[in-house]
Amino acid sequence: MSPADLIRARYGSLPFEPPAEVPPALAALLDRRVTRRYRAEDVPDPLLDTVLAAAQSAPSKSDLQQYSIIVTRDAGKIAKVADWIGTMPWIKDAPVLLLFCGDMRRGQQACARHGRAHANNNMDTFLNTAVDAALAMGMAIAAADAAGLGTCPISYVRSHIEKVGPLFGLPDGVYPVAGLTLGWPAARNETTPRLPPSVVVHRERYDDAALPAALDAYDALRPRQKPRYPEVHGPAPEGCTWSENGARQLSVPERFGFRAWLRLRGFALD
Repeated sequence: MSPADLIRARYGSLPFEPPAEVPPALAALLDRRVTRRYRAEDVPDPLLDTVLAAAQSAPSKSDLQQYSIIVTRDAGKIAKVADWIGTMPWIKDAPVLLLFCGDMRRGQQACARHGRAHANNNMDTFLNTAVDAALAMGMAIAAADAAGLGTCPISYVRSHIEKVGPLFGLPDGVYPVAGLTLGWPAARNETTPRLPPSVVVHRERYDDAALPAALDAYDALRPRQKPRYPEVHGPAPEGCTWSENGARQLSVPERFGFRAWLRLRGFALD
């Protein structure tokens, strides 16, 4: 596909004129898609380890590398996660599940090793650990795509954190940010159009004056989807627009026990 075709697929229109040619690595990023169907084929250790090395090539705050990656090939464990979530049975088909975790523990141990008190158990460190883990996951996704593998992030592991934590032996100071299924694609999803740059990319200062009109156009672009939280907001047989489904989800408190779980596991969050 040409750069213009890639941009058109990503936005459902051509909001700007891209260069006539872009490097293959950039084209692959523009064409990124999730994979929710996997072949019954294992991922060789050398390839998986190389993808994980790419994940560890991500930037990290102050070079502190405050994240960990749990790798599981255990089909029983993967099935448990899928069953707990309940709405994503295809997770069981992935030969590998990666759990990207924020990790304050390693820094605490480094401080103890050198006889210093860890003085940064605070909200900023929580944010830094989450960002470090997310950056590593993003690099893993790009590396997997480059190797012909497919992936899909799973934020729902946090909805069952009280079970996911013990299943993967997470100690105090370590928490899951997201899971990532990984395997050989049986099929790739279609490109999902994103919100237009006019409401996401701000030049010099934040300005969302164009948001109402942009949301109308974006809702018209996206097919109506299965309504979220019908048990709370009621059914919608005709389906919901993107913004309506977003409003449905964001108006229902999710993972309200997350902060309490983090505090029990050693995070002050001050």
